[in-house]
Parts: sequence; C-alpha cells; structure tokens
Amino acid sequence: MKEQLNEIIRQVYNKKNRNLFTFLTGAGISAESGIPTYRGIDGIWIKGTKFHKPEEFGTFKYFKENPEEVWQYSLFRKKMFENAQTNESHHEIVEIENLLQDRFHLITQNIDNLHRRSGIKTIYEIHGNNREIKCSNGCKGIENLPDEIEGKDIDEDLTEKDIELLKCKECGSWMRPNILWFDEYYDEKTNKKFSSLKIAKNSGILFIVGTSGATNLPMAIAESTLRYGGTIVDINTEDNLFTELVKDKQNKIIVRETSTQALKTIREILQTIIAE
Repeated sequence: MKEQLNEIIRQVYNKKNRNLFTFLTGAGISAESGIPTYRGIDGIWIKGTKFHKPEEFGTFKYFKENPEEVWQYSLFRKKMFENAQTNESHHEIVEIENLLQDRFHLITQNIDNLHRRSGIKTIYEIHGNNREIKCSNGCKGIENLPDEIEGKDIDEDLTEKDIELLKCKECGSWMRPNILWFDEYYDEKTNKKFSSLKIAKNSGILFIVGTSGATNLPMAIAESTLRYGGTIVDINTEDNLFTELVKDKQNKIIVRETSTQALKTIREILQTIIAE
C-alpha cells in the first residue's frame, strides 16, 4: 500500500495540471475525539421517552413542527463538540496542508468545527456547521450563533433568553442551524456544491477519509474526480459505497487502516518528495 501511495502522490505532485490534493472527510475522523457517528446506533438521540433516528428528526419538516426540541438537540451537540478535542488525524491533515499550501483542499461533511479548531485554512463544509444560524423563513443571511447561547445537557431545555435570541429580528420566525437536513438539497451558498465539484474535477488525487458515501454530494465529488482521470484513495476501516464505486477502476487505492495511520504515511511521503 505504501509503495502505491508513494508512486501516485509523486506523480500528482510533479504534474503541472490537475495537481490538486483533495481530502474528503466524514464522521469517522471525529470518532477518535469521542463524537458519535451520525448514523450509528450510538448516534441515536434519546430525549425523555422519545427515540429519534436522524432521518426522523433531522429534517426541516420536523424543525417547523418542533423547533424547541430540535434546538435543544442542536445545543446538546454544541456542548458535545465544544468539549471534544481535536485528534491526531485532524493534526496530520493540518501538517499536510502546510506542506502542500495552495495545492491542498479539504472538503468535509462534519459540522463539529474540529477541523477549523485544528488550524485548517482551506476548508469547504458541505453539510454546513454547528456555529452558524439563518432565518428559517429565508429572510436574512447566515450569521453566527449568539455567544450568549450556551450548550445544553441532554435533558436541559431552552431558556426564555435562548428563545428570544433564536428568533429572527426581521420577521420573528425561528432561526435555524446552518446545517443540511435530510429533506433539503445541496446548494452553493450554504453547502459549496459547485465549488467542491470544481475542486474534485481538478484533483489529481482524492483521499476519502472516514466516510461511507451515504449522501449525494460526497459521492458526486468522487465520481467527478474519477471522470476526469484523478485517483481515489479510500481510507476507511471497512468497505463502503465508495469502495463499490471504484471496484472496477484502475485509478484507485484501498487503504484499510485507521485514518491516523494512513494520514501519517501520506504526510511522510510528501515530506520526502518535497525535501528531494
């Protein structure tokens, strides 16, 4: 595996065109920080006697019917994210960005802000993030969640002040988290859809780290890289939908190691090439 990686990284690094190194990350990269994967059994949210799976409560429809409940969950996750620490995988990617400079791009499905906290500069958050809000009625743009609103315990409800701050100052509608829900579509403003697809098209190599390909845009990103001759490196601990996508392709490398192990190898290869 290391020999394959060394060969393709060297080829892409020495190219004049389509020489971008792009990393696509998902929940698996934050699991080492103690954040449950969104779709896993441990990711099911339990509040009181209600059991919610993401596809049930993670929709704009559910938010419109139960805004306080959804906000309580979002603030529970806010506290979880804030208490989490960046891990070795996050730090390895920062080191790789420092080596590659403007040839590096990070596309992430994660909303937990850990990549930003680790020091990444070039990042596209295609599922939004947990630090921003926007009017659910669409009357104003994206803004930061007010600092006065703190994270919650799982059984802690919103305060009157929270509710006041989470109402749109223009129209009085509820503000909502700036994240992509299951019944919504990717766009450029919130999700950097066209920017990320353009990056994928110009990527000589796409490293897929800790994501299974269960949502549309990540799969389209991988398809775009393949279509224009780039190589896919599938870094996951088990087979997934990306594995199925590339199974008959020559321009692929399958890596069944932890993200930290694989990213360390990639960083060491780049350091050797650049030092030569």
